[in-house]
Amino acid sequence: MIKQSAYGTEPWRLVEQRLDLGLLAQSESIFALSNGHIGLRGNLDEGDPHGLPGSYLNSVYEVRPLPYAEAGYGFPDDGQTVINVTNGKIIRLLVDDEPLDIRYGTLHSHERIMDLRAGTLTRQVDWSSPAGARIKVTSVRMVSLTQRAIAAISYTVEPVDKTLRLVLQSELVANEELPQAGKDPRLSAILQSPLVSEQHESSDGNPPRALLVHRTRVSGLRIAAGMSHEISGPAKMANRFESYPDLGRATVAAQVAPGEQLHIVKYIGYGWSSERSRPALVDQVVGALAAAHLTGWDGLLAEQQQYLDEFWEGADVEVDGDAEIQQAVRFGLFHILQAGARAEFRPIAAKGLTGTGYDGHTFWDTESFVLPVLTYTHPSAAADALRWRHSVLDDARQHATDLNLSGAAFPWRTIRGQECSGYWPAGTAAFHINADIADAVIRYLDATEDAAFQAEVGLELLVETARLWRSLGQHDAMGRFRIEGVTGPDEYSAVKDNNIYTNLMAQRNLASAADLAVRMPDESDKLGVTTEEAAAWRDAATAMYIPFDERLGVHPQHEGFTDYARWDFKHTPEDHYPLLLHYPYFQLYRKQVVKQADLVLAMYMRSEAFTDEQKARNFAYYEPITVRDSSLSACTQSVVAAEVGQLDLAHDYLAEAALMDLRDVEHNTSDGVHMASLAGAWMALVAGFGGMRAGSGTLSFNPHLPSGLSELRFRLRYRGRKLKVTISAERAKYELIDGEPLALIHHGKEFKLGKRPASHDIPPVKAGPPPEQPPGRTPYGRVSY
Repeated sequence: MIKQSAYGTEPWRLVEQRLDLGLLAQSESIFALSNGHIGLRGNLDEGDPHGLPGSYLNSVYEVRPLPYAEAGYGFPDDGQTVINVTNGKIIRLLVDDEPLDIRYGTLHSHERIMDLRAGTLTRQVDWSSPAGARIKVTSVRMVSLTQRAIAAISYTVEPVDKTLRLVLQSELVANEELPQAGKDPRLSAILQSPLVSEQHESSDGNPPRALLVHRTRVSGLRIAAGMSHEISGPAKMANRFESYPDLGRATVAAQVAPGEQLHIVKYIGYGWSSERSRPALVDQVVGALAAAHLTGWDGLLAEQQQYLDEFWEGADVEVDGDAEIQQAVRFGLFHILQAGARAEFRPIAAKGLTGTGYDGHTFWDTESFVLPVLTYTHPSAAADALRWRHSVLDDARQHATDLNLSGAAFPWRTIRGQECSGYWPAGTAAFHINADIADAVIRYLDATEDAAFQAEVGLELLVETARLWRSLGQHDAMGRFRIEGVTGPDEYSAVKDNNIYTNLMAQRNLASAADLAVRMPDESDKLGVTTEEAAAWRDAATAMYIPFDERLGVHPQHEGFTDYARWDFKHTPEDHYPLLLHYPYFQLYRKQVVKQADLVLAMYMRSEAFTDEQKARNFAYYEPITVRDSSLSACTQSVVAAEVGQLDLAHDYLAEAALMDLRDVEHNTSDGVHMASLAGAWMALVAGFGGMRAGSGTLSFNPHLPSGLSELRFRLRYRGRKLKVTISAERAKYELIDGEPLALIHHGKEFKLGKRPASHDIPPVKAGPPPEQPPGRTPYGRVSY
């Protein structure tokens, strides 16, 4: 049983009605605000108490050594770790000389609200100091989706019953003290004080501001952070502005009577670069602050609202019958948008910019889980993420060269393009990331028909990834194309031969690269693609070996997998999950036990490669051995469960994916939200219950609803159109909100959707008996069945 959410079930807002210090770190991740460039954890305004202070800039990192007991050729020497940059969130308050600290005095009420339509975090505090001075504070925080370098805070204090001396201290703080960062003292030293001061200044001009410039100690990145203010309150106020190497401070003092307010609007500007000069970076931040002042607080709010209105118009998902899922899917979409909206040629990390989990690295999760959502809801953000992959192509080529391979070998985990995985069986050997990137390119091109992207980015990514597969695999004596010694999505089966997910995704990569090379001969010639090379890709795709166990009538996850002994689930204590924390990999690698859906993911990503009967048999086979020790698993199982007719089970898995962070299912939301699982909630609803598949210019739908949902409505963007799909138990309605008529497929029958909505009956579900899960690993139940 997973615990209840602390954030209510309102459809458009997350409301925390009381402050639980035990949930502080989790709530800081939940209430994080970002635009893909700047990320601010949901720390309290006054800074203390906190779980994990966090202010992040996309791709700002520090280098750390990767120690090995036994090093090997081709192992990466250094890792990259996201760092906490200069914190501009802090506004401290002194009430008659006593600091506002919710751990002392009397906290009468404390409420925080994340508004998913306004893009703001609002905090309301009613507090009395230990001496009995009572005040009310209202703060509203935003990270602008329209002005990339800007965050802003509106902060208002008012006495309740008597005149009080109030002092506000608005700060920029670098090198904040952080919780202990693991056992490696070198890592702790790097992350505790990563910034070296280069410049600091303050001014009491109009507007008053402060500015800090730092450089990271090892990676050599320059960071500038500035703040400026609009201050209003009683006629008599005392102001002071000062700066030090790691601190900028604006102090405002006033005598404030009941009925009066002390109010500041704080604009925070950020910039960073690995190449630009200090004066240029300072000017950039000063200019961004000037633009924010010109727009003003109300203008920033209006821009934020307009941006989000446009997003929701083509992205919203409405769920009738499950209030928690309704809130959760919008929460997930909001965080996904935040992660990618203004990333602009930077990666989308597994935690976005909400925490330091996974060292701030990006993985294949982005291309296989997050980008599908963005492709059909906010496609420009998906394009930007893929343009970043293209920008680090030279690093991927060098990595392939180091591995004695052709083409490009993209890193398993990275921030700036270099491999940062120190464990090669689950890192370097997981070559499927190349095909995942290629798949994201293919999907984006199909959904947008973006000719410029195809010529500038798409073709070269497909060519270089295809070259990798052709050099990694080989034709055997029977003519089959084999890919051996690789790790698929399931990291409990490492370094295996002919992982089906990898082979099927590589097959699509090779065939698509060959097709595009033929369609773009001039551009392909510039990349050195010959007719013979393209033909070799097509031959490899046609001959790709896909193992099948004739005895059991199922696909083995990889060659020989179904011959292994099954894991002893019966004698595995429930508190021994995740298994990797209690058992050696040696034992996991040689047993039938699945960390996360692998073959099942292949049935979703390459649905056309399996018959309906094979899908049903495969799903039933893998359910009892899949332990979901990864947050990526539940959403995949939900999609395929829905496809094979196990609709209530699909609803259960949907809940696990959607509530991963709101209910802290894996007890690590404090490190940051799980972007892929949040994306998985959309996948489970749209691709699972909506049955949406796309390719070759066609959208198809095979909808069915579980008993716990009465209606599902979702919106999509596809080839310049906006669509709305409404699904009930018996019928599906398709509407064209904007754009030209489009051919759609409903349960195998094609029809033309124009200005008039089209409705079609939903055929009854055909499904076998519900499969069982490993003991103790049944998903949280949404309904009784």
